[in-house]
Amino acid sequence: MDADANAHGLEAGTVATDSASGLAYWGPAVAVSLAMFIGVIDSTLMNVAIPSIVADLDTTVTVVQGAISFYAMVMAALILPGGKLSSMYGVRRLMTATLLVYGVGTTLAALSWNVAVLYVGWSVVEGAAAAVLLPLTFTVLLVSYEGADRAKALGILAGVNAAGAAFGPLLGGAVTTFASWRWGFGIEVLIVLVALAFVRYLPEEPLSETPTKLDVGGTLLSVVGTTALVAGVLLAGRYGWLLARRPFVVGDVQLDLLGASPTLWLVGFGAVVFAGFVQYERRVEREGGSPLVPVRLLSNGQFTAGVVTNAARSLVLAGFIFVVPVFLQSGAGYTAFETGVAMLPFSLATFVASIFTTGWRRFVAPKLLIQGGIVLTGLGVLALASQTALDATVAQLAAPMALIGLGLGLVMAQLIDMTLSAVERRDSAAASGLLNATMMLGYSFGTAIVGAYLLGRFYGGVVDGVLTAIDAGVSASERGALVLALENAAETATEETQRAFLAGLTPAQRELLADVFDAAIVQAQRETLFLLALFVLLVLLVSTLLPDEGTSGDP
Repeated sequence: MDADANAHGLEAGTVATDSASGLAYWGPAVAVSLAMFIGVIDSTLMNVAIPSIVADLDTTVTVVQGAISFYAMVMAALILPGGKLSSMYGVRRLMTATLLVYGVGTTLAALSWNVAVLYVGWSVVEGAAAAVLLPLTFTVLLVSYEGADRAKALGILAGVNAAGAAFGPLLGGAVTTFASWRWGFGIEVLIVLVALAFVRYLPEEPLSETPTKLDVGGTLLSVVGTTALVAGVLLAGRYGWLLARRPFVVGDVQLDLLGASPTLWLVGFGAVVFAGFVQYERRVEREGGSPLVPVRLLSNGQFTAGVVTNAARSLVLAGFIFVVPVFLQSGAGYTAFETGVAMLPFSLATFVASIFTTGWRRFVAPKLLIQGGIVLTGLGVLALASQTALDATVAQLAAPMALIGLGLGLVMAQLIDMTLSAVERRDSAAASGLLNATMMLGYSFGTAIVGAYLLGRFYGGVVDGVLTAIDAGVSASERGALVLALENAAETATEETQRAFLAGLTPAQRELLADVFDAAIVQAQRETLFLLALFVLLVLLVSTLLPDEGTSGDP
């Protein structure tokens, strides 16, 4: 198929069946899969490389974690307007420009000579580029393919999404262990160059058939609302969800929040802003304008149910991706590279299931396949909890990891296509942007909730273990103060202060403390996995909103 014929086919939303093969036909899928891959591995690579970055740039863990949080806020805040751009500019030109910007950002990150450059290159430049790339990937596939090929392409993209999240620690661990964290970003530059080679197969014209302008008012409201929500969620682990666990200080000024956590204020403010956003978009649509998100999408039952289910699924995936590497490295003593190897069964199972189960809908309703995948995921999480131990081997973890991957892959193979196939072509860009925005919120909530719960149970377990060992009785408020003090000490302690503290203990005291820590991390991990299983049950309940026989990419 030549370029003109390909562009014409995409414009009409159809592809000739006799040309449904070859590099030109699958070029769009390759291009967007590579774009998705670099976007997904980026943040996981950073998480693994934190200690090396701290030492190399002479900074602190808190500062580097701040860069990760800022990246998440930039991407989440811009993802809705980022999705709109594909309706305004030629897809090929937009993808080329965005990949080039991403390449500049990751090059800056690789060359960072101080933490400020890292913030600019990674958090700002890459975060903004990712906000355009992620929704664009789904949109391109939605208009490039139909029927079984669309389902297959979206399944591949879903598999790349999940596999990249698990492959990131493996790549990050390898380059950090055997070379330098900078090589991780250097590899991303190479992937960008390969993706650029496939951009030529994308359509030249915008996805919208009518002239479209950026909804400035809607953009401002969405940016403010999303920033407030994500910032609130990111602060929850430190300050609590409702009542403040510690004073909220900005600079040198302590803010009086009436005893409430800043999370409560920020999430509440974000919810109010989004309520105003919906009303504003409804007015723009009623007046014949071009809203950032057409309100008619929200009245599409299949699309809305798919978005909600996918957000809940993202919460589970984010919690899993966070909690497992933390335990394996901090508790079981795995290196970053060994952690990536341990998660390979999850990655491979997710990728295979996402690709090769798309055709099952010819025999079983997509909703039942999705719910079956959710059940498999829950069983895998419970199996992983039963294998939680400090001496757990990669072989022992392989079956639960693969079961979780198989379940999530089965869900993603059906859910993304079922959700996006329910919208008209004119709404494909907005639908993709909204799907990715809610997905990002799901990831943020999953990481925040599961991370806070894991650390809270661990610190509480350490305090309880020490109190039991010394046979000391304290009140609930005193116990809470001890947990908070331990958490503060863990945040500020350096390796030197830790060594000095341990040197001041007797051998018996050190052995006792080690036993307490070991028991606390194992128990905290098990309880967190049980919480994750409850979230899987939540996804199953939400999935009942899906239609029994939804529109899909069936031939």
